[in-house]
Amino acid sequence: MSKNILDQALRDAADAHVAWKRRLDDAVASGKHDLQVADVRRDDNCAFGKFLYSDEIDAETRQGKPYQVIRRLHAEFHETAANVLHLVALSRREEASQVMTDEYKTRSEKLMRGLSKWRDELKR
Repeated sequence: MSKNILDQALRDAADAHVAWKRRLDDAVASGKHDLQVADVRRDDNCAFGKFLYSDEIDAETRQGKPYQVIRRLHAEFHETAANVLHLVALSRREEASQVMTDEYKTRSEKLMRGLSKWRDELKR
């Protein structure tokens, strides 16, 4: 797999991640969203998830620690995002806000650090 393609995918994932935070913040603030929680929970449904699970990534990359870590962190991110949206749908905005402040923030930061670290490793 080309390092340039992987690097671009990791940059795109970081950008999409920032957009997700805004979307979740908006959902918590407004108390509504138009997303299917089950779809958000799936880590293979977004552009980056489709890339992670695609044949574009060779077996050697899949077996590497960076891939394994990012795949896990990405799945955890989706799980947390879905939980926030589920709480919003139940009109439990205060709880959703707390999840954003605690669990989401922690998982989000880990994913962003992981994406950045993998990009740094590609430059070596």
